[in-house]
Amino acid sequence: MRQTQTIKLAAGDDAVLLLHGLASSPLEMFSLATSLNQRGFSVEAPHIRGFGFGSDVTDYADWLAQVVAVFDRLKREYRSVSVGGLCIGSVLSLGLANERPREVSALSLLSITLFYDGWSIPWYRFLMPLWFHTPVRHLYSFTEQEPYGIKNAQIRQRIARAMRKGFSEAGAARITMDHVYQATRLSRHVMRNLHNVTAPALVIHAIDDETASPKSAEHVMKHIGSTVKRKVLLGDSYHMITIDNERDAVAWETNSFFQASIGGLRSGALQLPADNDKYTAAAARR
Repeated sequence: MRQTQTIKLAAGDDAVLLLHGLASSPLEMFSLATSLNQRGFSVEAPHIRGFGFGSDVTDYADWLAQVVAVFDRLKREYRSVSVGGLCIGSVLSLGLANERPREVSALSLLSITLFYDGWSIPWYRFLMPLWFHTPVRHLYSFTEQEPYGIKNAQIRQRIARAMRKGFSEAGAARITMDHVYQATRLSRHVMRNLHNVTAPALVIHAIDDETASPKSAEHVMKHIGSTVKRKVLLGDSYHMITIDNERDAVAWETNSFFQASIGGLRSGALQLPADNDKYTAAAARR
């Protein structure tokens, strides 16, 4: 599968739109996409031009416009459309839900990154807003380093080998500062409008996320306008939770939430378990 190839998996009348992370591709959503498809969802994970791998950076408003266009098409084709995203893909998911507040059936926000405050972020990160408004923004790029968002040692080795060639299922080996600048603008836009998002929302975040601490997840839970919301914290993963140790738990939680949300919307009664403040992959198998 090519890095820029859209994933399309047909099944039932309920669809899921999955949004990959910054400077990445639908490959990082492949495991989640196949799992949801096996449980009866039709799934589409598009490559977003100007946001994803292999294309010049565009304005964040263009990213949102592309996502809204795909969502609107799916809404015409399917009975319901739920939306999931990883990292900045989660921020895009919230941006979409703000644009289509009564049409998104449910949200799964995975490793949402509103604040770059994880344990692997270098100390000079706080200087970045100053660089955004200088020529440095167009010249500098960040090189991805170990652990590449992966706690599992074997998977990390595979990712590291692929990164030496420039790209892996976990994303590109380098991310430009222009990408980060537009992602920061998107995050600010989304945070200003969180109260307008009313779709049922599932927030899944690793306690040890090296890119964004659980502060981002907590901010969403506190400020989102959704009356139905659930938080799950993972105890055995890093940032790339769709690939790492607890990917099956992420798929199970997302499927369960989407199914419950769709069923609840039809019956008028939606009941969900309480927030889980520490989850392990073994819990999904019990």
